[in-house]
Amino acid sequence: MQLIWFFFSVCFPTEASELNALLTFLIFFLLLIHQIQVIENDKAAKGGQVYATNTRGQVPPLVTTNCVIQDQGHASPRYIRCTTYCFPVSSDMAKQARIPLAAVIQPFAAVPPNETPLYLVNHGESGPIRCNRCKAYMCPFMQFIEGGRRYQCAFCTCINDVPPFFFQHLDHMGRRIDHYERPELSLGSYEYVATLDYCRKPPNPPAFIFMIDVSYRNIKSGLVKLICDELKTLLDKLPREEQEESSAIRVGFVAYNKVLHFFNVKSSLAQPQMMVVTDVAEVFVPLLDGFLVDFEESRSVVNNLLDQIPELFADTNESETIFAPVIQAGMEALKAAERAGKLFIFHSSLPTAEAPGKLKNRDDKKLLNTDKEKTLFQPQGNYEALAKDCVANGCCVNLFLFPNQYMDVASMGLVTMYTGGTLYKYNNFQVSDFLSDLRKDIQKKMGFDATMRVRTSTGFRATDFFGAIYMNNTTDVEMAAVDCDKAVTVEFKHDDKLNEDTGALIQCAVLYTSMSGQRRIRIHNIGLNCSSQLADIYRTCETDALINFFAKSAFKAILSQPLKTVRDILMNQTAHMLACYKKNCASPAAVSQLILPDTMKVLPVYMNCLLKSSVLAGRPEIPTDERAFHRQLVMAMGVADTQLFFYPLLLPIEPLRCTNDAVPAAIRCSEERLSEGGAFLLANGLSMFLWLGASVSPELIQGLFNVPSFAHISTETTSLPDLDNPFSKKLKHILEQIQSHKPHTMKLMIVKQREQPEMLFRQFLVEDKSIYGGASYVDFLVCIHKEISQLLS
Repeated sequence: MQLIWFFFSVCFPTEASELNALLTFLIFFLLLIHQIQVIENDKAAKGGQVYATNTRGQVPPLVTTNCVIQDQGHASPRYIRCTTYCFPVSSDMAKQARIPLAAVIQPFAAVPPNETPLYLVNHGESGPIRCNRCKAYMCPFMQFIEGGRRYQCAFCTCINDVPPFFFQHLDHMGRRIDHYERPELSLGSYEYVATLDYCRKPPNPPAFIFMIDVSYRNIKSGLVKLICDELKTLLDKLPREEQEESSAIRVGFVAYNKVLHFFNVKSSLAQPQMMVVTDVAEVFVPLLDGFLVDFEESRSVVNNLLDQIPELFADTNESETIFAPVIQAGMEALKAAERAGKLFIFHSSLPTAEAPGKLKNRDDKKLLNTDKEKTLFQPQGNYEALAKDCVANGCCVNLFLFPNQYMDVASMGLVTMYTGGTLYKYNNFQVSDFLSDLRKDIQKKMGFDATMRVRTSTGFRATDFFGAIYMNNTTDVEMAAVDCDKAVTVEFKHDDKLNEDTGALIQCAVLYTSMSGQRRIRIHNIGLNCSSQLADIYRTCETDALINFFAKSAFKAILSQPLKTVRDILMNQTAHMLACYKKNCASPAAVSQLILPDTMKVLPVYMNCLLKSSVLAGRPEIPTDERAFHRQLVMAMGVADTQLFFYPLLLPIEPLRCTNDAVPAAIRCSEERLSEGGAFLLANGLSMFLWLGASVSPELIQGLFNVPSFAHISTETTSLPDLDNPFSKKLKHILEQIQSHKPHTMKLMIVKQREQPEMLFRQFLVEDKSIYGGASYVDFLVCIHKEISQLLS
């Protein structure tokens, strides 16, 4: 860069300001070239390899890189990713760098078949071994002393006796001779079987309660029949433990409109029985025996019921619905049965019937960009208290919404968010997408009635928690349920100096009930380095985790602060981090030079995407419910999901002739990357777009759509036909690869160049200026560059 500066000043001895502008342009050009390469470089360096977690503070491959992870003493990055893998030694240093010190913890993350599942450790009635003082669980960081009779806790330095049953001799290195035989001594992640003193209610297998809105619109549209027909096949696929032959989960059924209909499906009955609860102000459960049943035993009665529900309500004229009493009823049923569980609620309108939780339409565009805009994201009514009760009773709420107008997602979705459930919203209802989501959700492996505690070694502590979670106190994260897609982002602050030799240790423990009804504790341990050099902190940053943290902290802040304030804070923080790097870690450079740490090359583009997101944009064209929906989804996301959500994947799919199964290399999300003769696929985790250039080859059109020309392609279609040709098979394979492991089924839209739906597609080309007024990537770089220059001058 110094050479470039010298070359310009000699060859073009113009005014300094013009020279700055010229050089700035060149810097941006070089930056943009580099930007594209970050993900591909990581794939080339680490893709397809084994990544062993045997070194403290090593930076893992990016979330976009496919590799095999081998647990050798620190938790897999599938479970924990950090914003930086080297913490500053002091709080003064942390304040100077302004890099958030945080971990994104996804305790139940899915593990691919070629990686080892977690070992289950059972110490019988003795229970897990824990430090007497700080209660940290036995892990690879503990130091055994006095010939193995005692150990020093790595978290609080307390000396503890080793229980007699756990004693083992040490080798010449001071390591126990059974080190590799015990998961809790050699692995970063494992589980303990918990003893009875870890149970606040009898450890029974959980229950699923299906609660169907049978109001006029749902009956007439055929939605109720569709749900009932699908449940008949899905109940055979209820999740179970690996070693179990059948699922231990109980099932129950409720239909509702203005009142509640409970069904008795006891196996001894010839026909199901219905009981109606009309008092929705004080909901009670009219039956215990016969409501929550083993599906295998009650199969014929349940199938009878699912056939009968659409007929029972076929003549209904009831268009008003209740909502809060439905959740209350499900929670009371679980409470009475002394079980944790999950409610599957299928709902399609604003609950306007006279009952607790009644909602009114408050979708007021005049509030946008005012101090009162935050009220649009806050719940109305008593939904917060209801959510709190659900968490206390281990009742997780899954919500499937089928709106045709405003539904107040901010209020209705709150219980889902706090209880670890998932919110699904189908604006333009697609049967296949809904059924796919329902199938995936019912079969998810998960834990119920969970409490998570994060412990740290001395010198720092967990201070803030962000996620789809509820906290009754400052340390315990309570989740009615936790599944493979949910992540909690934890921020840490110094309370003393850290030690470079011992590093910074984090232990996450999740106490939960398994699908078979066993109480367990899932442990994840990770060790980070500490340094007094700022360069070390920047060198080990992970941008994807940083963006997850910034998104969640911003989306939490909009409940109490104006959007403009939140956006300004994000800009300010970005400028501070980069200015600190330039001042302290980069070699002396010209004032006009924008210098980014290697690990933060993609930070500006991601930060710009976050600032332009529908939640922070505050534009009248974006429905309030859509913004509330996106806000709640992001609060629960792990690192891989936020990465894709904020910077969508854009793939060229022309030509599709290559025979291997690899997904083509991604390109930058910008209109200038599209070509008239090409076809491109864009995915962001919620939606997929297949964009077709006006001059795309007839061969490709025929191969994908089985029609002769561009003009014959219908943009109404939401799925591709199954055709027996290489084009079709390759694209279907790519779609499956992208969709796999994503929580929501991505809705496919066909977009033809220069036709109306292209407007919707363009808002996902995040490097361009947004149709809603957000800055292009280059404009954002100019802006952030100015901010940095001001801070440094």
